[in-house]
Amino acid sequence: MNLRELEYLVAVDEERHFHRAAQRCFVSQPTLSGQLKKLEQELGVLLVERSNRQVNMTDVGKAVADQARRVLGEARLIGEIVGSFDDPMAGELHLGLIPTVAPYLLPWFMKPLAEHYPRLKLWLYEYQTHVLLQKLRRAELDVLILALPVDTEEFAQLELYSEPFLLAVPVTEQLASHELISLTDLNGKEVLLLEEGHCLRGQALDICFSAGAHETRGFHASSLETLRHMVGEGMGMTLMPGLAVPEIRRKGDTVLYLRFSDPQPQRRIGMVYRRGSYREPAFSRIAEIIREKVLPIT
Repeated sequence: MNLRELEYLVAVDEERHFHRAAQRCFVSQPTLSGQLKKLEQELGVLLVERSNRQVNMTDVGKAVADQARRVLGEARLIGEIVGSFDDPMAGELHLGLIPTVAPYLLPWFMKPLAEHYPRLKLWLYEYQTHVLLQKLRRAELDVLILALPVDTEEFAQLELYSEPFLLAVPVTEQLASHELISLTDLNGKEVLLLEEGHCLRGQALDICFSAGAHETRGFHASSLETLRHMVGEGMGMTLMPGLAVPEIRRKGDTVLYLRFSDPQPQRRIGMVYRRGSYREPAFSRIAEIIREKVLPIT
């Protein structure tokens, strides 16, 4: 058994297609298939059920593939430890972000991070919170940026910033004439929300329920940008995190962003990583740059 064979098994488990798995591993299909058969012979079990139309993992195949991901993650860490032993800000670092943070936060710190630490190679991944935590647990990712708190004590956390929620409304909405609104203004209103799986949905629901608002039935958006377009078309209103709000309103923009009076509803954004990670110094330095760039605007 070797790491390459485990990589082939994981690729088949995730692609469920021999040709795509072979392309992903940059080998021919016969090579990949032959190595998997060799692994099965060595382990004495059937890992993959093969047919002309589909590829299915056996129960033991799924379990071995899950363990293989952990092994591959730990093996990758060995190379990274050696590569960054003298400089914690050198080498590869795999960063996961939630979709309601990634496109709005990254432009603020990616350039200064590259200028300060040119030897750091940052790989970016965007998933919902539950997927990110699973990948962090498996050592497929090194650090996450997501909404706090995270309901687990197995990871360490670093607070980055808090951002207020603003109410995004169409220019035709009665509230659009208000410079400042309160949560009571939402009483009885319908609010457009994201689909299940987004932590922002739960946060927005909590705000809506406390204010006496309710979600618009029959529609759940997959992204904040979809919600923004729906509001612009006059289909309703939504809660928008501060970093997602444009700094300057463009001519002809049909969406207005209204601030709440104090205490403003807000969310906390932070870093999450495995306790005892040797990359903790790198996480702290990245956090410093993020705070430096974001705190003045939130």
